Amino acid sequence: MTKIIDLYARQIIDSRGNPTVEADVLTNNNIIGRASVPSGASTGKYEAVELRDNDNIYMGKGVLRAVHNIRNSIKDNLLGISIHDQLLIDNTMIKLDGTSNKSNLGANAMLAVSLACAKASAQANRKPLYDNIIGFDQYVLPVPMMNILNGGSHADNSIDFQEFMVMPIGANSFSHALQIGVFPLDGDPN
Repeated sequence: MTKIIDLYARQIIDSRGNPTVEADVLTNNNIIGRASVPSGASTGKYEAVELRDNDNIYMGKGVLRAVHNIRNSIKDNLLGISIHDQLLIDNTMIKLDGTSNKSNLGANAMLAVSLACAKASAQANRKPLYDNIIGFDQYVLPVPMMNILNGGSHADNSIDFQEFMVMPIGANSFSHALQIGVFPLDGDPN
């Protein structure tokens, strides 16, 4: 059985130049799953809470408290659990956090560990991540969603909506869906 034997965490910098959490999970058969969890530009009032340091470093956006939680509380409670029991891994962290919005351990810490575990499980099963999670024999590519106008925190305007998006439902292929989103009056490229 593939079990968690160690957890590592570090603060890294995301593509926006902000600190974020990266976690590694190590199994007893030397498999390493790694995940980082950069945040979005805006957060809804019902979203899980990222744990930030709120100090003078990185304008308060540091994540060393979340890193500490992974290295200590989360690690102490996940050691020995099967890497394939994603539900137990996630529920253990949820119970350990004890809040409805994940503000104790930090949603950023919990998500980094959860995703790192999912990736390690996929590696142990020698499957791509999507196949390890879904487990279907046939795959259907989802319809792409394309952002056509930004508002809210993503823009310099007074529009209350964060994004206006289009979905080219009914396209014959992904290529056709992309073409419809970009040039809706042209014909099928295939």
